[in-house]
Amino acid sequence: MTTTTSARPDHRQNRNTETTRLLLVSALLVLILAILPTVLYLTGHTFWLDIFTRLVILAIAAVGLNLILGLGGMVSFGHAAYIGLGAYAVGIPAYHSTYGGMDAIATYNGFFHLALALTVSALFALVTGIISLRTRGVNFIMITMAFAQMMYYAIVSLETYGGDDGLTIDVRSEFPIISLDDPLTLYAVSFISLIIIVFLVHRISNSRFGLTLQGARSNEERMLAIGVNCYKYQLAAFVMSGVICGYAGFLLGNFTTFISPEMMDWTRSGEIMIMVILGGATFLWGPVIGAIVFIILEYVLSEVTVYWHLPFGLLLIFSVLFLRNGLASVLQRSHSQAGKGQ
Repeated sequence: MTTTTSARPDHRQNRNTETTRLLLVSALLVLILAILPTVLYLTGHTFWLDIFTRLVILAIAAVGLNLILGLGGMVSFGHAAYIGLGAYAVGIPAYHSTYGGMDAIATYNGFFHLALALTVSALFALVTGIISLRTRGVNFIMITMAFAQMMYYAIVSLETYGGDDGLTIDVRSEFPIISLDDPLTLYAVSFISLIIIVFLVHRISNSRFGLTLQGARSNEERMLAIGVNCYKYQLAAFVMSGVICGYAGFLLGNFTTFISPEMMDWTRSGEIMIMVILGGATFLWGPVIGAIVFIILEYVLSEVTVYWHLPFGLLLIFSVLFLRNGLASVLQRSHSQAGKGQ
């Protein structure tokens, strides 16, 4: 009786210690992303601020995908479509501000761009989700990719907006107080957005909604047997995921000032999925870690050799084979070993 009673506090203590260490790792990651890019920019290394801005924006998209992949077990191969829609929500009004045809207030207004990006992404996610979520497994993967490719070819056919050649954004989204023309301001907005979205996903994952998604991922038949309508929860998560990726597209359009249908190609969806898997879909900051490693490796290896895709692909294969839960599993394993050592 005494042994059982004393074992429980030890178990709770180890669990609390592991949670504390994971929080410290998260805090360290936030500090690095908050301080390092600013220091590099102020010391004259402006290129690295561009790298980190792109990194943070793609991390937002990866977190959005992980909302359905990590929590709901829904493997979507078409989330790049939402990024493209968000970017074109900035580019098309900017085009009309240059060549006329729309109200100047709407074409410059950042709130209009943002509302358009989120609305279009939500509607497209709702329509595709209603159909896609009636399938499972490989069929779900293929139908999400099919919808994304349909949008890709639809944008290619719009010759007014550049077609396959893309479209240059002459005017960034304008807001009353902040100016996205300033690189540091754009990075700050992207970074703060990432923190807020990660926090929201964390709250969702620990809510009844998130627990229902996880239950549907583990055993959907049992959830249906106890009277839970998994379909509506999965559809709501799918729409939220699409909206987050649409917001990432809004930021990406303002960052690159150039958009093209290539943003929506299925290979871009694969890159976002790789970021999630590489970092770890079960860890809150896993997609962010995956985005950091993906972008940094891509830049470093491309500087070493023009055939950088080969070593990069081998590293990804290694991570999938030996790191089943991504790079986050290394952190969790080291923490558990440290806890046993104590």
